[in-house]
Amino acid sequence: MASPAVSYARGNQQRFLNELKDLLRIPSISTLDEHKSDVQKAADFVAAELRRIGLDNVESIPTKGHPLVYAEWLHAPGKPTVLMYAHYDVQPPDPLNEWISPPFEPAERNQNVYARGAVDDKGQLWMEVKALESLMQGGGGKLPINVKVLFEGEEEVGGESITEYVLKQKTKLKADFALVCDTELFAANLPTLCVGLRGLVYTEIEAVGPKTDLHSGVYGGAAPNPLFALIEIISQLKDAKGKILIPGFYQGVKAPSQAELKTWKRLPFKEEHYRKTEVGSTVLTGEPGYSVLYRTWARPTLEVHGIPGGFTAPGAKTVIPARAAAKVSMRLVPNQNADDVLNKFKKFVKKLTPKGIQTSIKVWSRGPACVVGTDNPYILAATEALRDVFKKDTVFIRSGGSIPIVTDFQDVLKIPSVMMGFGLPDDNLHAPNEKFHIPNFYRGIESICVFFEKLGGK
Repeated sequence: MASPAVSYARGNQQRFLNELKDLLRIPSISTLDEHKSDVQKAADFVAAELRRIGLDNVESIPTKGHPLVYAEWLHAPGKPTVLMYAHYDVQPPDPLNEWISPPFEPAERNQNVYARGAVDDKGQLWMEVKALESLMQGGGGKLPINVKVLFEGEEEVGGESITEYVLKQKTKLKADFALVCDTELFAANLPTLCVGLRGLVYTEIEAVGPKTDLHSGVYGGAAPNPLFALIEIISQLKDAKGKILIPGFYQGVKAPSQAELKTWKRLPFKEEHYRKTEVGSTVLTGEPGYSVLYRTWARPTLEVHGIPGGFTAPGAKTVIPARAAAKVSMRLVPNQNADDVLNKFKKFVKKLTPKGIQTSIKVWSRGPACVVGTDNPYILAATEALRDVFKKDTVFIRSGGSIPIVTDFQDVLKIPSVMMGFGLPDDNLHAPNEKFHIPNFYRGIESICVFFEKLGGK
């Protein structure tokens, strides 16, 4: 029989969804200055709701960037304390012409809600908030465990403020584990816990050549070209098979266990479907000898994201640019040290820099990989809760992406994270027509309720 909290959640599904739509209408795009007030508005919206449902000491904490939202409820003596995390900022919606319905006007189609931020991460944040409301209502104003909430508005722009806050507020944020709802199910109707993330070193190489842009007819053949220099450098960072050529780059790389590899083989993964539907390319690339899941979850990578410089408008302009840049990132796996990899990368780029060119490297973000053990009591309780809600055994996966805050929770607060997300692989995160499957929104709320009740001994 459903607990009072789960019954309350089921009875209020439509209201919960309508409230989520109100949050989705706020264009809280953290990377664009013109939306700074919208990011603040989203923070205020969330803080007001945490206050309304009965949490204590709710505050909107100003930072150098966008505010953090904190709240707590600490009246369950002897019970565990959770630190709940999610983010209310979103990616820009471009390209707008590819959206079927406007990105900040939530629309329902095929049991999905479509809007920017629907699954990443407003829908999952609202799941956490509504689970707390349901538990409060079902428990007569009491929660089964102690709760601290920390939501941020800078996840899509590097999350520097929350990292700083966690470092400074170790005592205030002391907890037994963190609940992070910013991941996905491996497949529809398959309960999933993410237990590993890759790390990230994101850099920008700037190349400078002549003192000013030059006419290629007058100076071509004599003046160094920074764009060409970057092409030359980048082409030597990786070989044609995908092996990264930075000396010592693979030092310390830790392979997944045989048991983990075995479980990955049992997952419902069709390489051809992935190639055609998710990637949409003629072939898949990458290091030979590793499966797709191994390559994307547990092997390090190096990618180029953009090369701004020179003349890029329509038409022709014969220019040798004075400067150009390339955005290059590396995904890291367990036992790779981010600072060490960065130093090796810098050294190698310097060595590859052609004569007449000066290169410098800006670091936009860096953080190590993280793997959570599956035998801690919080993961075990989460596994049981998901099984109760989905009526299926939970699978453990890793993610090729990075959630820097999980590493901060692990290294600074010394707590494991339960990464319990309810997105789907085709939810179009960061792309046009982002969606959240509405039944997953409801199941997420119920799963969190059951999870906390298990930990509280109910």
